[in-house]
Amino acid sequence: MREFMDGAEALVRGALKAGCNFFAGYPITPATPIMLKMLRELPRVGGIGIQGEDEIASIGMCIGAAMTGMKAMTATSGPGISLYSENIGMAIMGEVPLVIVDVMRLGPATGGATTVSQGDVQFLRWVTSGGFPIIALCPASIADCYTLTQRAFNLAERFRAPVFIATDKEMITAQQTVETDTFEDVDIIERARAPEEGTFVPYHVKKLADVPLFAPIGGAHLTRLTTSMHDEHGMLTKKPSNVNRTSRHLYQKIEAHRDELELVKLDAQEGARTLIVAYGISARSAMEAMRLARAAGKRVAMLTIQSLWPLPEQSLRAALRGNIAASVEPGDESRSSVSRVGPPSITRVIVPELNFGQYRLEIERVALLFDSRLEVIGVNRVDGELIAPSEIAELVL
Repeated sequence: MREFMDGAEALVRGALKAGCNFFAGYPITPATPIMLKMLRELPRVGGIGIQGEDEIASIGMCIGAAMTGMKAMTATSGPGISLYSENIGMAIMGEVPLVIVDVMRLGPATGGATTVSQGDVQFLRWVTSGGFPIIALCPASIADCYTLTQRAFNLAERFRAPVFIATDKEMITAQQTVETDTFEDVDIIERARAPEEGTFVPYHVKKLADVPLFAPIGGAHLTRLTTSMHDEHGMLTKKPSNVNRTSRHLYQKIEAHRDELELVKLDAQEGARTLIVAYGISARSAMEAMRLARAAGKRVAMLTIQSLWPLPEQSLRAALRGNIAASVEPGDESRSSVSRVGPPSITRVIVPELNFGQYRLEIERVALLFDSRLEVIGVNRVDGELIAPSEIAELVL
């Protein structure tokens, strides 16, 4: 079926498909369309939608709802993420399943409220104190807004952690005709719950990389939620062995599963010398640039990053090997499977993004460790305009 829609509509449909039944948010351009659509749709499916008095109250309500067993989501932009920061730390410490949508706009501060940007990439990674890893997905199409939102809820449930959807003003507000019949659904998972009978220790895990069973606040078991360092019972502690175990658990439950968190789309070409690595709205310009370059006889490959954090290092290294024997077909949301045939052919990596090169630094780190001779080039705009395909194609050609 053909429909004329924006990314906000697709994202909301994906959230409802994933079973989201609670939303709280505060109006902020350009994330407000998500809030308005959630407030409209949630009552129709028996859910709850609230316009909070401010951003801090909104994410606080989401944390409370999630800890009673609801599937919660909030949406904001950069200034709102700033206000969310302390509560995001609480969600990490308390292992709260939660989806947070950041519709990026030009910063700093109020910046350009109606201006596109990808300036929050590193902000999301280091959004709160402690330096613990986070999960962030990034849609590059209307269809991605639908599917990756479902995946975000799955990851939040699977890892009992806040999961970000890093999108932008153009992706959320620009309308286009799409074939909704081609939108991909994923198998929805639910958080692992503790049996109602027997003894329950709220933060107990056998291995550091495990995820504790969930018992809702107000349910059969006593569950403590605290922003402070705690032991497996949820009791505040400064005992070094307890602090060490809790800290390493919060780290390992994400880092130990990096491979399964990788989501990329690889469009490979045998003998390609140039690899374009892109994400979000800039990936759409990069796709057109790749088409133009190939039409001109240039061999070029492209890796579209859908999981910004943790950085998909394995997929990136595989793409850098070049001479791809197998790759992800366009539209396949699974992690790429590639193998090396002969020596590496990639000599140059181009990273387009609407910031000063925040993600390029991450790509450069992995690329130069892989091969110190590789050239990593950024294509950057910070004037509120999109990167034109010609700007990328010129470098390839």
